[in-house]
Formats: sequence, structure tokens, C-alpha cells
Amino acid sequence: MNSQADTGAAAPLRIIPRAEHAISRKNISKAALRVLYRLHEAGYAAFLVGGAVRDLLLGGHPKDFDVATDATPEEVKKLFRNCRLIGRRFRLAHVVYGDEIVEVATFRGAGVSEEGAADAAGRHIVDGRIVRDNVWGSIEEDALRRDFRVNAMYYDISDFSVRDYVGGMQDIENRVLHLIGDPATRYREDPVRMLRAVRLAAKLDFRIDEKAAAPLAELGPLLAEVAPARLFDESLKMFLSGHGLASFRLLERTGLLRFLFPPVARALERGDATLRAFIEQGLANTDARVAADKSVTPAFLFAVLLWGEVRDLAHAWMGRGLESAEAWSRAAAHVVAEQCRRVAIPRRFTLTMEEIWLLQPRFEQLQRKKVFRLLAHPRFRAAFDFLLLRGVESPALRELGQWWEHAQQLPHEVLAAALPASAGTAAEAKPEVAAPAPKRRRRRRTSGRAGTA
Repeated sequence: MNSQADTGAAAPLRIIPRAEHAISRKNISKAALRVLYRLHEAGYAAFLVGGAVRDLLLGGHPKDFDVATDATPEEVKKLFRNCRLIGRRFRLAHVVYGDEIVEVATFRGAGVSEEGAADAAGRHIVDGRIVRDNVWGSIEEDALRRDFRVNAMYYDISDFSVRDYVGGMQDIENRVLHLIGDPATRYREDPVRMLRAVRLAAKLDFRIDEKAAAPLAELGPLLAEVAPARLFDESLKMFLSGHGLASFRLLERTGLLRFLFPPVARALERGDATLRAFIEQGLANTDARVAADKSVTPAFLFAVLLWGEVRDLAHAWMGRGLESAEAWSRAAAHVVAEQCRRVAIPRRFTLTMEEIWLLQPRFEQLQRKKVFRLLAHPRFRAAFDFLLLRGVESPALRELGQWWEHAQQLPHEVLAAALPASAGTAAEAKPEVAAPAPKRRRRRRTSGRAGTA
């Protein structure tokens, strides 16, 4: 369904009164409420805006709260002693309350400038991308400048209503993502919007509108012009926020995967069904850990994503006569170097990734000294978890994973006695002694009568 917002024109304003929406102040952070109330009491317009409004309307619990106002950054700073101004491209005010930062943005205007030139108000466009934008405007203009209609709704602290200028409430009801304005133009302004479309659709379980989805594969090469460090941050948001598997599948379906993770796309295009199962299981496990509020690490997940290309390269070089350790080392370095040109994975993570990969062939070396050396390795646990995940590749790998799981439960002397002094296989070296059963704790006797609750 088309609307005026699809073309960048303002839609009729829809005001949803407090009685007709689900947003309650008890679900808004106290820091954000303090900012909203102080701006309102000082005579400025003050609105909660963006993803927080969207998520509250959907019954979620947002972690970040952004505020939009007609006060300029300098005026905001005068109101809050705990405020600092940041940014050149987009001038913003950050109001700090303890560990929480409330971002306050002045309504952006619709001012335009010639390509490559800056106008007097401060907007600068180069090659279709906005490189500086400090044009102040009205709330109506601000709504049209936002990316998706579901992100362009405003919660008004003055009467607790929700203001919808572009049809965002309709999109929430229909569970669809529309871009505001011409999709190709908006993607060229900021290519990262393509990744945000994928991430938001995966997070909300929305579909991407056909017009918004159509240019993605064609404009995917624009991601090469985005700073690799920024793409790393976007990758973390996609894969480590609890909806990584859905994001991955949508990246592949839209054709964006090959522009963000070329080695992953190449490996999957070779038609290896077990590799796909391995990657998807790794992503599903990560989503489950996030849902359970357990720790996750980018190093392990990126090691999972890039494993297929590393493994295939190592095997190819060994087939040409290169020694095993050298083949694995070269393959790891080659894939990491290529990927980091696109997504700047920090060195502290790539070192861990390479260790996880290089330890995999060592799990097959069941000589006594090598087993104990591997068990003592600081990356053993991560590499072992990786081995267990690789069990989807073959029954032999599942058996190997079971052997190592059993071996860790044995006393040192029992394991040492069961292992050959020279290299052996899992079948030959399988410890015959079962892991000792956990000791039962004897209940202590208490003198006198037991206490009562």
C-alpha cells in the first residue's frame, strides 16, 4: 500500500491519545523522563522518538532512549550541567546520568545543497551521501528525515500522546518496514541503512516492503565505501543481539552477505549443506545465550562464520603438498586479511579466531603429551566448543568430540594410562575407564529439633 510518506511527502498527522496506545511512563527510564520534563518545563517541545517509541508500542523494553526537541544543542547544554555536545556530521547533545546517556537531537530540517557543496545552514552532500547535516527544522521535517516509518513516531511528554507523521503506526499494525522517501536515494545517502533494514526486520520479525528490498542487491557494492570499523559495529548489532540467525538468513536472501562477508558467501555458494548447518547452529546457539543473558564473544561467532573458507583453503594447500600446520596458518591469515578489509575485526578477536582454527587439527593428535598440552592451552575451551559444533560435519567428528568430552572428566593418571605414547586415533585411544560418578554429599546430622520456617 503506497502512501505520501513513500515519496517523501508528509502524510496527514495522526495523533494517538494515551488511552489508545500501550506506552507507559513506568517503562521509560527515569533519566529520559527527567530530560523530557526539564525541556518541557523550559518551554521547549520534548518528545521521545525512534526505536524506543517503536519498541514500547510493540510491548518491548528498550535499553536506549532518544529525545527530539526544538531546542538547539547549545540551548540543551545550558539546561543540563551534565551535558556534553558531540559530533560534527550530526551535532548532538548527550545528557549523562550515571551509566545512562540520553541522546538529545534538535529537529533536523529538509534543507538541501548542491552536490559537493555546503549550504549556509550546514548541510553537505558528497556523491549522494550526507557528510554533514546540521540544518534545524520543524518536527514534520524531522519525521521525513528519519529512515523507516516505524522509527519516525514521537511520544509527546506534554500530553502522553503519540504523534505519527508518516504512517509508522500502520506499519506496526501490518508488521512491515517502509523506508521514508525513495529507497535508492536513502541508501545512497547512507549505505548502512541497507544493513539496518535487515537487522530491524530480523529483530521485529517484520517483512521489508518490496520497494525497500528491491535495490538492496544492486546497491550492495556501496557497502565497500563504508568505514570497516562502522561495519564491524553493525555486524555486532546484527549477530550478537539475540536475532543473529534471522539476520544472517535475511542478509543472504537480500544478496547483501557477499558484500559484507565475501568469504562466507563464497563458501556457502559451493553448496556444502553441512557448513550451512554448522553456521546456522552456531548463530542459533548465540541467540540462545543472549536470550539467557549469558556472555557471548565476537571472536567465536566470527570464527564460525569464516570457518568454511579457512578449512577449504587449508585442505587445498595441503593437497598441493604444504605441511599441515603451515597450510592452516596461511589459510587463517589469508581469510582474516580479506575479511578485515571489509569489516574491521579488532586484532584481539582475530588472534582468538586464528587460535580456535589452528587448534582444530590438534584434536586429532591423541598422543599422550599432545593431549595434555592441548588440555592446558588457554584457548582449549573455546576450541573444544568449536569442535563440538563441528559435529554436524560428520559422524567421525561427533565421535572425536565425545572422546574429548569424556577425557576431560577423567583423573590425570587414568587418562595418561589410557593414551598411547605415540600418535593414535580416537578409537585406539578411547579411555576404557568411565568417568567417576560425582560424590554424594552426606547430610549432616543436627542435634535437637530441626528449625521451622
